[in-house]
Amino acid sequence: MLADVVDLLACPHCGTALETVERTLLCERGHSFDVARQGYVSLLPGAAKFTGDSAEMIAARGDFLDGGHFDPLREAVAAATARTPVDEPAVLEVGAGTGHYLATVLDALPSSRGIGLDVSKAAARRLARSHPRAGAVVADIWTQLPVRDGAVSHVLSIFAPRNAAELRRVLRADGTLVVLTPTDRHQHELVDLLGLVRVDENKTVRLGATMAGHFECVERSAVEYPMTLTHNEVESLIAMGPSARHLDDAARAERIAALPDPTTVTASVTVSRYRLA
Repeated sequence: MLADVVDLLACPHCGTALETVERTLLCERGHSFDVARQGYVSLLPGAAKFTGDSAEMIAARGDFLDGGHFDPLREAVAAATARTPVDEPAVLEVGAGTGHYLATVLDALPSSRGIGLDVSKAAARRLARSHPRAGAVVADIWTQLPVRDGAVSHVLSIFAPRNAAELRRVLRADGTLVVLTPTDRHQHELVDLLGLVRVDENKTVRLGATMAGHFECVERSAVEYPMTLTHNEVESLIAMGPSARHLDDAARAERIAALPDPTTVTASVTVSRYRLA
């Protein structure tokens, strides 16, 4: 719950600590933030540049992840996170979406608590009920994160963009950053047929460049396996990501109908673990 992680958060306006007063978070300089009835709080300092995923995208992601198709990815992230044991673990996931990955990590670290951060209010509503030890926060990762300096022991970035300087600021000296990125084989069976966003084959190289000066990689592992998906599951897979915006519903349905039912789709990612440079 949000109350469990308030001491890790910071006012987005002045950076000072927050405390809970009834259903409001207050900082020592008088800035206040109402907690939504669904249990999340918005700590945006102003209007966000992006609105994030829609309610429909979040619902599709929840349906797909509930089906267990990405469970090996969740397990790989949890295993990488657990390889950095620390006292009083506190986990931050940026671009946390439905909270599935954060919940898996919190289960793997029984004494931990976590913050799920996303710019989408639809995601925050889902995050707020994703795990009893998770708090949900609406925030923009491209501004200063509403998290105190050195407050968290683990940061997760799963299929999400990264603000390396901010992630370094909030991570403890003994902490770890776990990043999951798709390879160019991820969902390759669907890319051309459905007009999906193509993964840059140099993505790993570019990831290293963005981390330089802030983090150093200590481990990198590949996870790849076939998924057997029905047409409805393919629809959820496409609808939950950025490709949902690139093809209208009718055209997508027509192209999915042309696939075998069920069909085989490859999941292919790299899981990287970093420590502070």
